[in-house]
This record gives sequence, C-alpha cells and structure tokens, in this order.
Amino acid sequence: MHIRHTKLLNIVNERKRVAVTQLAQALDVSEVTIRKDLSTLEHMGLLRREHGYAAMAQSDDIANHLSFNYETKHRIALRAADTVHNGETIMIESGSCCTLLAEELATNRRDVTIITNSAFIASFVRKSPGAHIILLGGEYQNESQVMVGPMVKKCVDDFFVDKLFVGTDGFNASGFMSNNLMRAETIRVMAEKAKRVLILTESVKFTQTGVVSLFPFQNVDSVFTDDGISSEAAQLLHAGDTHVYTVSSSM
Repeated sequence: MHIRHTKLLNIVNERKRVAVTQLAQALDVSEVTIRKDLSTLEHMGLLRREHGYAAMAQSDDIANHLSFNYETKHRIALRAADTVHNGETIMIESGSCCTLLAEELATNRRDVTIITNSAFIASFVRKSPGAHIILLGGEYQNESQVMVGPMVKKCVDDFFVDKLFVGTDGFNASGFMSNNLMRAETIRVMAEKAKRVLILTESVKFTQTGVVSLFPFQNVDSVFTDDGISSEAAQLLHAGDTHVYTVSSSM
C-alpha cells in the first residue's frame, strides 16, 4: 500500500468522516488523486465513500479492524511471509495481520495454497494473480466472517501442513486467549493438522485478556509482533520456548 494511503486511513479513522477537500489539503495532493485513492481503499473494504466524503468502514466489519494501524500490521505480515516458501501449502485462520499475510502470499509468492476457514480472507485475496484458496466449510459467524463448528473438523481432516498462522484476542500468564469459544475450538482443531502454530498480532494484544484459553505458550512455535511488546511478555514467551520476531511500529 502507498504510504499516502496509510496516512489517509489514519486521518479517516481518527475523524470518522472527512471531506475530500480536507483530505486533499492534509495530504497536499489534488482532489482527483484523493478520489482515486478512495476508490482503491473502498475496493479493499478499508473505508466507505459517501458523496464528497470518506468514512470509516462499518464498526462490525472486520475491515474496520484491518484499517487501524495498517502499516504496522503490514510489516508484521511481511515478516511472517518470510517463513513461507514457493509451492508450500499452509493454513491461515483469521485476523487483520493474517489477512495481510494472505494477500502478500497470493501476490508475491508462486504456487502457495492457503487453507482457511475465513470467508473474509478468501474474498480479500480473490483477485490476486496467485491466489489459490481452499475454503473450509462450517457454521458461518457473521461478524468475524469465519467458519466454525464440527463441520470444519470434517473438512480439515484430510490435510496436514507445516504451518498454521492465527491471530489472538489477548494474553495472560498461561498463554494466548480468544473472545469466542467456538472460534477457539475451531482454531485448536486446525492446529492439530499443522506441525507448527505461528501467531501474528499487534503488541497491544499483550495488554489485553480474552474470554477463553486458546493456546499455552508451549503450543506456539513463533510470535510475530511489533516492538511495543513489553519485556515481561517477551520473557514469558521465551520461557515457553516460543520464538519472538518484532518489527518497527513507527511510520
């Protein structure tokens, strides 16, 4: 994504709704350029266009979460993408960083197959030239746009991959946490079919908790996050033999 797009998203998310004229002034470009940028970002689902204005994506839309701190999430995704090779088959669950990982792999890798339970990811990367998606079936959760439940287990049974990439909702002294029981159960089912579990998350998640346990540290091979992670959280991860890879959180 162009750095101007990132700045534009930051302005829209801060102000909620901004006139095209104001965006052009703030970014020192023409209104024609801003309209082109808005078309691109709307197509990606990162904001909404209104007559003469740009507005945040709907608050219950996963794209709304994706648009916040986009550049940091993108850096995390790029770092995680370094672990994936051409021709590999992997699993990706869901989340903002995981969505950007899928986009990077579909755009800049050859013959990578992505097995996912995320309808949002499948839709997000559908026009990428190298997109090869296997979408697992199950009970559809509307807000997170993922498939959950026993049907996912039946669909995933015939697969085995080296890596499963997932997000997380929180963290405590025992491990990673989720805010949804059925989704947590589905992630653990997918993890049974992967040699390694890798978590992609912004460092802010290490200051939050969740509702249910997702994984103990010992079940997670690697964490990709930004350099805002606290030393205490990093020490807990290292003690559980989890590798920690950080990227810069600054622009």
